[in-house]
Amino acid sequence: MARTRANDYDKKRLGILSRSAALFAAHGYTGTSITMIAEACGVSKALMYHYYSSKDAVLFDLLSDHLQHLVAVVEAASQSSGDGKERLFAISATLLEAYRGADAEHQVQIASLKLLPAAQQEILKEMERKLVALVSDALVAAIPSIAKKRHLLKPLTMSLFGMLNWHYLWFREGKGITRDKYARMVTGLILAGADEAMAASDGPVAVPAIERPAAKRKSEKPRPALAGRAV
Repeated sequence: MARTRANDYDKKRLGILSRSAALFAAHGYTGTSITMIAEACGVSKALMYHYYSSKDAVLFDLLSDHLQHLVAVVEAASQSSGDGKERLFAISATLLEAYRGADAEHQVQIASLKLLPAAQQEILKEMERKLVALVSDALVAAIPSIAKKRHLLKPLTMSLFGMLNWHYLWFREGKGITRDKYARMVTGLILAGADEAMAASDGPVAVPAIERPAAKRKSEKPRPALAGRAV
């Protein structure tokens, strides 16, 4: 007879994922064992296997939960009222808010998704592609000129993600700029510089001239080679 699930099964499952994320971020996926996760959760290894059959299963569920949440909140933000610029800001602000308290999950997504089996990777990458598509659509709405330069849409989209996704390396809650103000800054940078940046990207690249060595003085004579010097 199959074992019935406890009433707090989902709560404990989320607790396991949270502690696993912290361990994966601190020690790396390969440096973390099921035993370490069980100890961090205060449960036996046998009980851990009641929730997850393998470490891969833990990682997949962790990243799946994280990405599903991001897709859901960005989809909601993309439906916000206002013009394209406000929609882009709403998405940026929503992403930064969704990252609150999820630095470990975010680090694990960047570093460890590629360690999963190919089939599981594809499921997670499809969620990532959906996020990228939502942000790309918002950029087109906010910057109509990019519709004529679709080949630059992905670089611009990934530049926005770069500013948002790597904020955890320097951002400290309660110190300096707030998440909302940083979202305004990122959106402003993209909107203010997009047209000029796209024009520069399509133009010729200025290559600095190679500086030639100064000519030798006429009085300068070549030095004789040292006899017997090893090559």
